[in-house]
Amino acid sequence: MRVMSVNWKRNLFVAWFGSFFTSASFSLVMPFMALYVEKLGVRGASVELFAGLAVAISALASGLVAPIWGRLADQHGRRVMMIRASVVMTFTMSALAFVPNVWWLLLMRLLNGLFSGYIPNSTALIASQVPKEKSGYALGTLSTGMVAGGLIGPSLGGFTAQVVGMENVFLITGGILLLVTLLTIFMVKEDFTPVEKADMLTTREILARVKNRQILFGLFITSFILQMTVQSIAPILTLYIRELNGHSGNLMTISGFIVSAVGLSAMMSSGTLGKIGDKIGSHRLILIGLSYSFLIYLPMAFVKTPLQLGILRFMLGFGSGALMPSVNSLLSKITPPEGISRVFSFNQMFNNFGQVAGPLLGSAIAGYISYRAVFITTSLFVLFNLFWSLFNFRKFLGVRNIAN
Repeated sequence: MRVMSVNWKRNLFVAWFGSFFTSASFSLVMPFMALYVEKLGVRGASVELFAGLAVAISALASGLVAPIWGRLADQHGRRVMMIRASVVMTFTMSALAFVPNVWWLLLMRLLNGLFSGYIPNSTALIASQVPKEKSGYALGTLSTGMVAGGLIGPSLGGFTAQVVGMENVFLITGGILLLVTLLTIFMVKEDFTPVEKADMLTTREILARVKNRQILFGLFITSFILQMTVQSIAPILTLYIRELNGHSGNLMTISGFIVSAVGLSAMMSSGTLGKIGDKIGSHRLILIGLSYSFLIYLPMAFVKTPLQLGILRFMLGFGSGALMPSVNSLLSKITPPEGISRVFSFNQMFNNFGQVAGPLLGSAIAGYISYRAVFITTSLFVLFNLFWSLFNFRKFLGVRNIAN
């Protein structure tokens, strides 16, 4: 049973703000992490190794522990888990400015991932409060925070580091996360009755109550592939732009605009596309979004100029704006209220694993074949995701609402 006595629109505003900066805090270190590792005394080939570990370890740790925090959220409430995550992230992000060596850097990044969980719990909170007929709009709006934060984060981090220094990026981000903590404490409301441990349903019992487990597990795989395809391009995008540009002048500025283009168009479109998903069915919108994304990804392998790539990246955001909101909306509709945090935490786990697998895939293909091959491979994974989703939704293409 959905609780609607609270102001879910106010909660949505705070959750969006928190999700944006939480997601950005994971990715904003990417442009300068190798430089920061060098500053901590690492030299030679070990720089790339430690920089890669520092970037990936948070996402990997977050994925591994997500189900644990999800269970605690179902027992104690989503709001308290959001506060717990933002408090720890405030500390670990700020502490990065003071680490004496690379081992402390890895430890803080590890703790940042282990105690994360703001995004899946804010999603579960909104999903449990918003009226079902508006879930696509609300979760679409919320997902723009996560998507845009992850995509715009590297540009924000690179620009801010250039202006104020790397250490100050961590301190500024820590200050913003402190603001997120305070907003969550004082503005987010949840009408939640704690559940005794003896009365908690097991994960197996939760899954048994899901209206369609085939759809559920299919959506987990879809989330994994979505994140993998988005992140596979991240390690090579700047190098690809340099190859297209023919020189390195204004490379960081041009790369920043092109990286951010997806997040901008996703922010512009997610709320509207969520409303469309409420009308035509989120499963149909997923199929449309995947078809559209395939048609945009493939030409990226054959562009001649950074401008052409930037236009395609901007257009791609409209596909991203359709996909994650639709996945979250479907999850909220087929999941029983007493297990919604755990289900969203499992979905976050697949998201995080995709964030780890994507850069590894993209780097390997770029190293052994070419930059253009990364885009071709990515488009093929999107095509596979489309056929996977068609198979997953095959029994429901004639209905508007899978949850019925």
